[in-house]
Formats: sequence, structure tokens, C-alpha cells
Amino acid sequence: MSELETGSATDLLAIENLEISFGPLAVVKGVNLTVKPGEVLAIVGESGSGKSMIGRSILGLLPAPGRVTAGRIGFGEHEITAPSSPDELRLLRGRSIGLIFQEPLSSLNPTMRIGEQMFEAMRLHTDLSEAQIRERAIDMLRQVRLDRPEALLNRYPHEFSGGMRQRIMIASVMMLQPKLLIADEPTTALDAVVQREVLDIMQDVARANETAVILISHDLAVVARYADRIAVMEQGVLVESGPTRGVLSQPQHAYTRKLLSAAQLGAPSPIEGSSGKPLLQVENLSVDFSEKTMFGLFGRKVHHAVRDVSLKIAPGEFVGLVGESGSGKSTIGRAICDLAPMVSGRVIFDGQELDRLSRSEEQTQRRRIRVVFQDPFSSLNPRMRIGRIIREGLRHDRSATRSERQRAVEEMLEAVGLTAEMADRFPHALSGGQRQRVAIARALIAKPDLIIADEPVSALDVTVQAQILALFKRLQADYGFACLFISHDLHIVEQLCARLYVLHKGRLMEEAPTPVLFAEPRHPYTRRLLSASPRLEQGKDGLQLAETELADNEGDTVDYFDALRADEPYRLVETDAGHRVAVRGYAEIAP
Repeated sequence: MSELETGSATDLLAIENLEISFGPLAVVKGVNLTVKPGEVLAIVGESGSGKSMIGRSILGLLPAPGRVTAGRIGFGEHEITAPSSPDELRLLRGRSIGLIFQEPLSSLNPTMRIGEQMFEAMRLHTDLSEAQIRERAIDMLRQVRLDRPEALLNRYPHEFSGGMRQRIMIASVMMLQPKLLIADEPTTALDAVVQREVLDIMQDVARANETAVILISHDLAVVARYADRIAVMEQGVLVESGPTRGVLSQPQHAYTRKLLSAAQLGAPSPIEGSSGKPLLQVENLSVDFSEKTMFGLFGRKVHHAVRDVSLKIAPGEFVGLVGESGSGKSTIGRAICDLAPMVSGRVIFDGQELDRLSRSEEQTQRRRIRVVFQDPFSSLNPRMRIGRIIREGLRHDRSATRSERQRAVEEMLEAVGLTAEMADRFPHALSGGQRQRVAIARALIAKPDLIIADEPVSALDVTVQAQILALFKRLQADYGFACLFISHDLHIVEQLCARLYVLHKGRLMEEAPTPVLFAEPRHPYTRRLLSASPRLEQGKDGLQLAETELADNEGDTVDYFDALRADEPYRLVETDAGHRVAVRGYAEIAP
């Protein structure tokens, strides 16, 4: 269907010629969309395309000074853009239209228990008794597959993982059985396994309640799996819409083709590095975190974040460290940089054990290791201009003059695809992709031997992801650095990394050359990760969703360690050349 899509009497939601403006700037221009009862409509596009503004306008929740300046939004018999009374929209929110935000921790009140937050909307919109409300809340928590829901009602948001918080948000919104659910990037910050679980749950609960869904996302593979129809936004304009399969297989607009091309990522080109002595060796690394128990009366509880992990990186090699959120990936990167306390183990860099060096020698060695963080906005000082932020990487180089440092900044800006005039801007004046390029420039200006890239593209849309990955490849060819690439997205690390380490609950489950691991994953957890990671591939009928369905290791005589019993002894055993897998106790691999 074209961008001139018009509504019908059977539509649950009808958006006609919608225009949203912030002062004189129109951010959404002449959009027409419809949603039928029980349908899943996906709105896709790059950051800044107007996706979230459309979702917020349906609820009348546009951030100031944004406002609807033209068009109408009709929901059933209600005119959202021209409500009959001030209370009409307030009554629609929650009861008839639900909203799930991207980051549940910021939308849940940290000072209120989960139960109280779930009960609040039910008290406002229904006449049920407290006992009935409690029973419905417990039932909804069961529907989103949370164990012991009665006990969970008394806990606070910070006591849950990201995936559990998102399930609680789904339960809270669906308690009122809304007719329309708006899910705004509901799983962007979640890893593949948790993402699939959350979206499957959302789909099942929505179908059970005959709820229509507007899924706002930049992940086209996820959209291909769950959406009935797709609407593609570019710079506030609806450029294409239609059935999911039709848009994927025969995209009509050049921008849609650009998005789909970026989502495919292309053929992997892993960066091998050189043979010989490793640049970095991590041996038997363990990291613990402790927290006070109730009111500090019963001592401290120890959390084993990383247990007995060993890895190595050759000069110029890209190595991937993958696993779910909370598996200990970032903790390992921080421990290598001396930003997390090691309980035991050794970090050997360029043949020298860092903890055995003098303080000045250790600092000199650690300056050869730089970090690119996941969220560039929070890692860049908002009060410093871009040029000064990048120049910070040279603050220990006493030999360079001011003009030499300035020239180095300009060269790095050019190397990462930015212009010299951007040196005078502040971080807030740049897009997410531009800020990540600044973070990479800051890391590379000192010409380090090792980069630790901690989820550097997970928060970026598909086109910017492709640009950043291509940038890493080009810069490595120019500067020759090695990289520990930390990610929860297996298809991202496949593009760059020669070898992969799979981490689960702080322990290594499998290690192998990247092509071998993708072709023959041995450990059940690795197979689970691959099965949960959707991707788009070119087929005979055009672009289509490709999923890796891997059966259990039938016929294997090995009892693979699954890391669910953290105290059980295990070891990594080599099955093939360079392919190691975790097994229980002293089990041996059959030939």
C-alpha cells in the first residue's frame, strides 16, 4: 500500500495527514497510517525519522514544545487530536492504549515496589477490589513467565534484570487488556536470547487479549519475524508501507532498499592478526562483587561475576567475546583495564604481567590499551568540545606541541569520517553515530596496540551499524591495532572477529575460530544463542527472514556443562584444532 493509505470503518486506529512540529521545524509530515484490531504494524526507520513521535502523538504525550500542527488521529470513536474533554485522553491511556518504553528502568518508579506500580492503573481505571487486583497482577506475571509472582510483587525495580523488568512492564500494561499496544524499541538494549523471549511473550499476551500492536523498531530482522505490515519512515515522511513479506521481497523505495541492504551486513571479513607471541593473555581471571544483605545486618553477599576465564589476542587480531546481558563480558574488559577488581588471575600484555610492574611502568603499558564504550553520549563529557575530548587521548604525550596536537585531532576526525569544523561542537550537537565516531577517534589518537570495544554498535540503527563496522575495518588496516570486541549480537562479531569466546554466567562455554563456531556450534548454550538471533538473507523470492534452527547435540556422549549450577566443576576440552568446549567434571570428548 502506498503512503496515501486511507482508513476504513473497520480500522481501530486511523492517522490522516499527520504533521508534528517543534516550533517552525516539522519532524513528521503528512503521514497516513491505519491499524486494524489484532494486527501488528511495525514502524521502521533510522534514528530521527519520526517513529517515536508518531507513537507519542497517539497518546497525546509529545515532549514540549512538540505539537500536532495538522491532520487527525482517530481511535475508534475517539478523536485524539480533538478530544471532547480534558479527561478523555487520560482515560484512554492505559485502559484502551498501552505503551511500553525502550528502557523499563527509567519508566518504573525506583522508590515503589513492583506490586504497587502494577496496582495503580487498575485502581484508577477499574472497580475491582484489592484482592481481585492482586490476583490479576499475579496471573499476568505468570503469563509473562516469571516464577514465584507472589514474592515478586514486594520487590523493587533495581532487583530485576533488564529482561525481567521488560516482562514486568508488559504485565503492567496488559493487565488492563488495552485494545492497542505501542511498543517503542522494547528490546533494543536486550541480548538476542532475552529479546526473543520478551517479544514472544508480548506477542502471545497480545494475541490472547486480541490487542493490536504498533512495534517501533530499527531492527528489520525482528520486524520481519513479528509484524504483519511495515511502514518505513525517512526524515518524517512515510515513504513506503505494505505487507511485511511484500516490502522485504520487493521494496519499492530507494530508502527501503538502503535499510534492507544495511541489515544484511554482507559477507564476513574477519581480521586475523599475526602469528607468534600473543599481545594479550588473560589467565584464570576471576572477579567478584559484593553487596550488603538486608540493612547490612547479615554481612555481605558475594556475586561471582567472572570465574576462571582465560583468553588471548594476537597482535592485530579481532577477537569476539559474546554472551547474554549479565554474563560478565563487560566486567572482563574492565578488569583488563584495571577498572574492576580481580580476585585471582593474571593479565599479561606484550609479555609483561601488569600487576608485577612498578606503578609508572604499569601506567605506560596500560596507555597502549584504549576503550570504546557502548553509549558514547554518557562517555563523552557534555561540557567539553569535540576537539578537546579527542585531544584528551594525548595528555600524557609531553613531546607534542599544541599545533601538533591540533593537527592530530583534525587528522583523526578525518580518519573517522567527520569534518574538522566539528571539533568546535559539543556532543549534544552530534547524532548517535557521529558521537560513536568521536569515541573511536579519542581511543585511536594515541595509536594504541589494543582496543576494547564494549558493545560499540548495539544502540545504533542498522545503517549506522554498517558504517561503524566498515570504519573499524578501515581503521584497523590503517593503524594495525588488535581488538577485543564485546557484543551480544553474534552476527555483528561474525563480520569482524577471527575467533570467538562464548561466555555464560561468568564462565567460558566455548571457544573456536568464527567460521567453525557458526558452522558447528558444540555447546548447547552457543546453539541457543544462534537460534535466538534472526537475520535477513537474500533468497530466491527476494529478502527473507532466515533463522538458525539447531537441534540438541544428538548422538554426543559428552555431558556439556550448562553453567546453570555455578559450583559444579568443569573444564574446557579441545574437540578439534582450536575448538574448545566446556564439559562437566572430567568427561572426555568422544572421538
